[in-house]
Amino acid sequence: MINDPLFYFFAVPAVLIFGLAKGGFGNAIGVVAVPLMAMAVSPAKAAGILLPILCVMDWFAIRKFWGKWDLHNLAIMLPAAFAGVLLGTLTFSYLNDAHVRLIIGFLALAFALNFWLKSNVSVKQKPNRIKGVFWSTIAGFTSFGIHAGGPPINFYLIPQKLHPTVFMGTCAVFFGVVNYVKLVPYFWLGQLESENLLTSLILLPLAPIGVSLGYYLHLRVSPQKFYQIFNFFLFVTGCKLAYDGFMLL
Repeated sequence: MINDPLFYFFAVPAVLIFGLAKGGFGNAIGVVAVPLMAMAVSPAKAAGILLPILCVMDWFAIRKFWGKWDLHNLAIMLPAAFAGVLLGTLTFSYLNDAHVRLIIGFLALAFALNFWLKSNVSVKQKPNRIKGVFWSTIAGFTSFGIHAGGPPINFYLIPQKLHPTVFMGTCAVFFGVVNYVKLVPYFWLGQLESENLLTSLILLPLAPIGVSLGYYLHLRVSPQKFYQIFNFFLFVTGCKLAYDGFMLL
């Protein structure tokens, strides 16, 4: 169990933010979680602590959005995501803290800038196997290492202009399945050691609180306004971690 108060100063809001993401605002803002925790521990340790908590959150999220998902998209996305998880497992030992911080930082910056700069295209796109496989493979890879599969999935799903509830239900099932699959390689790689699991247990009560709050806001608050706030913090955090990654190279 981690006893450092500084860790919990960053970990508590990180877990709540991920809960908000899973409960009603898309997993993209969950990118903030690992960067926040990485202010106090290594990104790999942060990811190991978060995974059991995310698995519990996924269970709550799937219950909230039960039956409200797009099976066509899931059939395209999940097999590709498994390939991405496998790629993440095989390359895990080759990525040091600097590499991981750079990946998190640039991924956070890419999503934040895309949110601010994208044009308001009115054409609704249909599910596309090539795009779905490409972005889902990337999502599986980034989700494996840093629980940051949200942005790639958003790049694929958002142009389809799904109903917000169907979008959230599809994300809930996708990340629920992916996170439970990740438990096997995380255990094999030693990411679920006793210290990490005990720390996860301490933070676990925040999981249903975050998801329930996210679902409450999903029904009442404009997602556009919510994203504007979190994209600002996402941009700042991305700059900080990208800088740290360069300094560690």
